[in-house]
Amino acid sequence: MDTILGPLYIAVSWIIVQFHSFYSLIFDKDSGAAWGLSIVSLVVLIRICLIPLFVKQIKSTRNMQALQPKMKAIQERYKSDKQRQSEEMMKLYKETGTNPLSSCLPILAQSPFFISLYQVLSHIAQNKTVGVIDQSLLESAQKAHIFGAPLAAKFMDTAAKIESLGASVTNVRVVTIIMIILMSASQFYTQRQLMTKNVDLTVKTPFMQQQKMLMYVFPIMFAVFGINFPVGVLVYWLTTNVWTMGQQMFVIRRNPTPGSKAFAERQERLRAAGKLVEDPAEVAAKQAAEEARQHRQQPKRQTKAKRQTGGAPAGGAQNRTRAGSATRDADTAGSGQGAGKKQSLEKKDAQGGKEKGGASGSRTTKSGQRKGQQPKHPSKK
Repeated sequence: MDTILGPLYIAVSWIIVQFHSFYSLIFDKDSGAAWGLSIVSLVVLIRICLIPLFVKQIKSTRNMQALQPKMKAIQERYKSDKQRQSEEMMKLYKETGTNPLSSCLPILAQSPFFISLYQVLSHIAQNKTVGVIDQSLLESAQKAHIFGAPLAAKFMDTAAKIESLGASVTNVRVVTIIMIILMSASQFYTQRQLMTKNVDLTVKTPFMQQQKMLMYVFPIMFAVFGINFPVGVLVYWLTTNVWTMGQQMFVIRRNPTPGSKAFAERQERLRAAGKLVEDPAEVAAKQAAEEARQHRQQPKRQTKAKRQTGGAPAGGAQNRTRAGSATRDADTAGSGQGAGKKQSLEKKDAQGGKEKGGASGSRTTKSGQRKGQQPKHPSKK
């Protein structure tokens, strides 16, 4: 590892030494401020050089979000043919100019510097010169403390090793725990800000689920691995997380993803400032929809009795019920009276028929039978 990354050790140590020479004009050369700010300046310099890669990362992330529906369709179509599926995916990437690895470029580009800084600080803890850091600078770096914790100390170091660096175990562990918590919290907030504000909510894709999972996985990874990082490396990683968070806030505010919450907020700001030129037809449609919403009357709340009677007042329903029952009673009484009159008339007809004689009745009966009529039984009369 030292042979492969040897030139990078020299570059990283040289940059730190140059910044240390500058800050030594302001602070004590053996102080944690001079060496700590040198590491922070190293991070800022690296991140400024990585801005073009960060812009490419943003474009690639947005392209990947837009391609998720097409990618899912390809997976469903060729799920039984993995080779054809891979070919179609590569064809889609080529047609749209998207590189899936572009979203990882800033992290990949930082990794060599991160490893080099880790090795430089490890050499300092082991009292070994590295790169352009000679013996005098090595002794100065070993004396540097940040809130009582040496730059080269780790959470898992033994008490003897920490005492050899001129510090106590309590100071080292308290400082490292606080820095690990801050490092994990900044990583979580950065990822959460991306998920809640800068994601197109109109498109539900597996990419969103992956980002949501990473929002919880990365902070846990930093917390687990952080106990093995020297204090100087924790300073490096906390600084780069804070830089990423601020850089992302700037991008989300100025150039948000179309369809996201941040994009709607930006449109409202531009509209309020009079800098947003909208289509007149779209403005008219929005105004019509707003007016319709304002003039729309909300239905009044009804009691249970009104809902059961179809919305009519309970008193009116009772009056109609009473009127209906009275009408039915009158109809029943009328039908009863009509039935009584009919029975009396039939009795009179029967008596009259008997007085005229049985012959006439028999002829009537016979004529009724000839016409197909059945004689009525006396009880039915």
